[in-house]
Amino acid sequence: MKNPRDIIKRPVITERTSDLMANLAYVFEVDKRSNKIEIKQAIESIFKVKVTKVNTMIMPAKPKRYGKYNGYTSEWKKAIVTLNKDSKPLEFFETV
Repeated sequence: MKNPRDIIKRPVITERTSDLMANLAYVFEVDKRSNKIEIKQAIESIFKVKVTKVNTMIMPAKPKRYGKYNGYTSEWKKAIVTLNKDSKPLEFFETV
């Protein structure tokens, strides 16, 4: 089995994803080779919560330009993880 910390790379925090957090849905950048079952097991083992649903999508590469140089951003995989209603919300930021 893969290490859960290798499957889950980082949380994706934007205005849209922070609106989803109110419904106990969280967005993570995950390893491109991982499947929904591995993502579910990784989230449950890292955060000690119960996952109800996992939706995944591959975000395409976008063309970028820096001066006279053209190129593309990397392609990456995104997972939207919905938690059980009885689970506690995940804390990404420490409050002081």
